[in-house]
Amino acid sequence: MSDTPLETSDNPRPGDSYVQSFARGLEVIRSFNAQAPQQTLSEVAAATGLTRAGARRILLTLQTLGYVESDGRLFCLTPRILDLGFAYLSSMPIWDLAEPVMEALVDQVHESCSAAVLDGLDIVYVLRVHTHKIMSTNLGVGSRLPAFWTSLGRTLLAALPEDELRQRLQTAPRVPHTQNTVLDDEALLARIAQARQQGWCLVNQELEEGLISIAAPLKNRAGHTVAALNISGQANRTSAEMMQERLLPALLQASQAISRTLGTRRR
Repeated sequence: MSDTPLETSDNPRPGDSYVQSFARGLEVIRSFNAQAPQQTLSEVAAATGLTRAGARRILLTLQTLGYVESDGRLFCLTPRILDLGFAYLSSMPIWDLAEPVMEALVDQVHESCSAAVLDGLDIVYVLRVHTHKIMSTNLGVGSRLPAFWTSLGRTLLAALPEDELRQRLQTAPRVPHTQNTVLDDEALLARIAQARQQGWCLVNQELEEGLISIAAPLKNRAGHTVAALNISGQANRTSAEMMQERLLPALLQASQAISRTLGTRRR
């Protein structure tokens, strides 16, 4: 069995500039998650498509560097792995600028607030300020959700060129998360076009029953959308109409305040 995972259209292999051993190491790190926080050598090999020998070399290297620990049978990540994500967060001044504004927004509207960026077909949470637990999943910084069925995602997708947007849509898995999930291509494109035109996006229980969220873009000094900000609420106490009427003005004010600060600050 080869150490090299099978190539797919979603897993391109560049030429001379591609460092395969480094890519394999990242695959091993990504194999650990909430469903598999601890794994045996065989489980890591199976999850990554590596041989046991290849997986062992990488795990021992990560262990030497302090990113993995083992009791002799099970391997798990150490807190040092957070340094990799923190390097991204600390390199972007937007998060330092956004957090106090988000905290003030949560105090004002008494709903949870999040910031996210687009990564392929997903959004990735980079900052969250909680009030109440509103989803069955435990979302935190680094969590991912499907972009096409979240208000954050549609706001970020609205900033893409039309051809790139359609290309991503073609590869997006169609999962009916709820009875309200929009799966038709043209309907999805219409929702995203609406978000682009009005400058905000509301998604009503398409990802999870009872969850309503509304989002607005965060823009840099060049006017490009670099992230999105949202407020999430529960349908049994805040309807979509109430969210648009009561929460949208505060959300837009917060997103514009962050964008203005980004526009006057150089990286």
